[in-house]
Amino acid sequence: MHFGKITIVGVGLLGGSLGLAIKQRGLAGKVTGYVRRSESADECMRQGVADEVTLELPCAVEGSDLVILCTPIAQMRDLTERMLPYLKPGVLVTDVGSVKGKVVLELEPLVARARGRFIGSHPMAGAEKMGVRAARADLFERALCILTPTPATPLEATRNLDGFWRGIGARSLILSPELHDELVSRSSHLPHIIAAELANYVLSPLHPKEQSLLCANGFRDTTRIASGSPEMWRDIVLANRKNLLRVLGIFIEDLQEFRVALEREEPGVLTEFFEQAKQRRDAWSAQSNSPE
Repeated sequence: MHFGKITIVGVGLLGGSLGLAIKQRGLAGKVTGYVRRSESADECMRQGVADEVTLELPCAVEGSDLVILCTPIAQMRDLTERMLPYLKPGVLVTDVGSVKGKVVLELEPLVARARGRFIGSHPMAGAEKMGVRAARADLFERALCILTPTPATPLEATRNLDGFWRGIGARSLILSPELHDELVSRSSHLPHIIAAELANYVLSPLHPKEQSLLCANGFRDTTRIASGSPEMWRDIVLANRKNLLRVLGIFIEDLQEFRVALEREEPGVLTEFFEQAKQRRDAWSAQSNSPE
């Protein structure tokens, strides 16, 4: 799939990696980036993630065939409203946010007013590092990208967006926005909350100073994602609040059951807990394309 012009709104880790992948694979005649600060524009050009970078949103999106929102979720509606007058008819707009229900509900009718099409995207790729300096062209290779068209989405628009993600090396899966948000609340958002709480609790200054010295590989691996952007994750958990409240409740209940078994010294229950976890994790790892 080839586009005349692709605009990336917000050029950090994901936006910068998209720019590098698009340029490397020749998916666009021109890649334009939009950022808010001149220092960011200079850094983007040094990293070679776009052909041009501007602080002017109208200039960034004007004439674009594909616009990709790579900003925090809370900023997407305002940015979309600001760029509407400058979108050309037929433009395809997508995002890379981790929550789809709220984003699709707000942005699909807005983009339709400009005679364009909005389809939500969620590439399951990223890292705990932030900023365009961490961008790399292979970030999306073999990653799963969820597309969330609605009944109002033309089939051709979905095919074009699917072709784009496959063009940069990703695999695609189509889900409804609602099902997407339910699934990632368990597999993505809950693990981040757990990693953050482990970091908060274990590394609390209330513990003896030797505590951090005893945090080895297991702790490092389990809490790696806690180094992600606090602002981004604040927006994610608020946008997916309904699903997260439900899964957090179930998760806490499961921990309470483990606590009761531990208090009662029930080795059979504890063994079953760890055996079941090992079996499920090993089976998932064997069939997963995700790197260890």
